[in-house]
Amino acid sequence: MDRPHILVIDDEAAIGTMVRDYLEAQGYRVDWASDGPSGLDLFRRTHPDLIVLDLMLPGKSGLDVCRDIRAESNVPVIMLTAKSEEIDRVVGLELGADDYVTKPFSLRELAARVRAVLRRAGRDAADEKSAILEAGDIVIDTDRHEVTVAGRPVALTPTEFAILSFLAERPGKVASRLQLVNAALGEAYAGYERSIDTHVSNLRKKIEEDPSNPKRLLTVYGLGYKLAEPGERRQT
Repeated sequence: MDRPHILVIDDEAAIGTMVRDYLEAQGYRVDWASDGPSGLDLFRRTHPDLIVLDLMLPGKSGLDVCRDIRAESNVPVIMLTAKSEEIDRVVGLELGADDYVTKPFSLRELAARVRAVLRRAGRDAADEKSAILEAGDIVIDTDRHEVTVAGRPVALTPTEFAILSFLAERPGKVASRLQLVNAALGEAYAGYERSIDTHVSNLRKKIEEDPSNPKRLLTVYGLGYKLAEPGERRQT
């Protein structure tokens, strides 16, 4: 089965890129549009399997976009709404949206909603992904919650495991502190991005031969962290 294709329509660049990157790491193909008209155009040209739709959009409101989509297709729609938009949320559901997520939200929550809606629609590639993640000599069994580094078992806390798993899903790609907070702790910890540094420090003590000179979990100064790709065993 081809990877399900998701269209994200949200005018906030930080949210759009973060959602796109996270869902791509979960095994989906993702396009992103930043306004209503371009979102409708992408929908008509690419025929996505699911749409993540913000209700507050420039050019054409999310409700109008949802109405137009429903006039042409039964593609699943998950709305992104603010807590104050209860009436619009109800209208969106009445127009045929399948689910909604209230801002601020955790990326894990959104991904869970995406999987649930796609499963109901019979289109879920994330369930087909292997439970084994590999990044260099790091092997993660997500079902058993087990990690080995160069063949050596390593015991991690749940937060350390979540951070390492998120990075291992996209080796070589930089994850910001905010992305790691959302992946490991959830949106309730938004604003505590620097707490990730402590978890990363503890994680390095467990997976690096010399934590002061890491070769696996690299810092990308001013941006965040990443796992080194094969052959990239140096501090960035």
